[in-house]
Amino acid sequence: MQFGITQSLTDLPSGLTLPVWVAAAARAATQVLCGQTFENPQSLQIPGRDQALGVPVQSAAPLQEGEQALAISRCDPGPGLDLTRDLEIWVQARWGQSQTGCLETDWLEIVPGEGIGRKGREGDLCASDFARRLLEANLRDLVSPGQCLQLEVVFPRGRELAQRTSNAAFGVVDGLALIGTQAEVQSSASPDQLRASLDALQLIAGASDFRGSLTLVIGENGLDLAHQLGLADQQPLLKTGNWIGPLLVASAEAGVSNLLLLGYHGKLVKLAGGIFHTHHHLADGRLEVLAAIALQQGLGVDLIKELLGCASMESALQQLEKRDCAEADRVWQAIAQAVEVRSEAYLKRYGAWPMRVGAALFDRQRQLRWTGLTGHSLLARCGLGIHLQGGEAGFDPSLR
Repeated sequence: MQFGITQSLTDLPSGLTLPVWVAAAARAATQVLCGQTFENPQSLQIPGRDQALGVPVQSAAPLQEGEQALAISRCDPGPGLDLTRDLEIWVQARWGQSQTGCLETDWLEIVPGEGIGRKGREGDLCASDFARRLLEANLRDLVSPGQCLQLEVVFPRGRELAQRTSNAAFGVVDGLALIGTQAEVQSSASPDQLRASLDALQLIAGASDFRGSLTLVIGENGLDLAHQLGLADQQPLLKTGNWIGPLLVASAEAGVSNLLLLGYHGKLVKLAGGIFHTHHHLADGRLEVLAAIALQQGLGVDLIKELLGCASMESALQQLEKRDCAEADRVWQAIAQAVEVRSEAYLKRYGAWPMRVGAALFDRQRQLRWTGLTGHSLLARCGLGIHLQGGEAGFDPSLR
């Protein structure tokens, strides 16, 4: 594989995503398996980029008399707060067993080892398309036609760290998901990320075929669900992680007339409490918002105290549903409505625009579960809808 000029990691303004560190260890292990000399740093080809990227690997060595090889890298996500910092990554490489040889399409098998996220207990490796393409791009030249390469990826602390994420809320179990859509880490709380989102918004709103409707999706899971629902076929999508307040104002200024907020309930609940920069390192208050709205909806004080004592929003939702599913739905519909009310109030601080803001929240199974009144209307315009238990009874304006 010829790369030409290689960019050093120290030249980058930010750190690298988890798939890059896995790919570096995978290539190092496969080189040793092929009998080649261990190289450090590894020169990686990044899909869609001409210049290679030099990524350090800690070590690599043959195992079982050269029948296998192991390489270790250590994740560096850059200066931001990230739980994968210094995460040790092990990749063990071996040739697959095949009497007939591997087809061109199945020459690479990735086995999720300890600490790697799976889709359900017996599910496949949870990896993004970028992660798979990155591995294929950097290993294909080391695997002869007809050979099968098997990689086992292990994150020794992955299971422990996954407990501090919302992975389980989206069906990812046993460890950290191998996700990421690009090589460099982009902090969703950084001003650069806001600038990129604002630039993307201007491109959308300035397009000749823009009709005034936009879906603002929160995070990768929101984006994935929006595509599954077919929302991308109905109106443009803009993904963000934080900076929701500035994007609301910018959307109104850009001429958006109907804005649908689509996100996981654990993120959007903050907006119901008036928290519009939602990065968890800067502002949380989710359980307190839930408790306030639960009180407005008539829940008992003892139950509200239990909710405040929950370790996470997910456990609070489970506690509510265990007691009374209909009551839980009523609370969450009220939260969705509060998101809409608070969003419109936020806009009025900065100007008078006719933009409608609707909210649609999904649960840990990525099922659309709750909307505000405007969100219900905007979904209907796209040919989508959910059943609202109790009619409009749950839509009580909240947290003024």
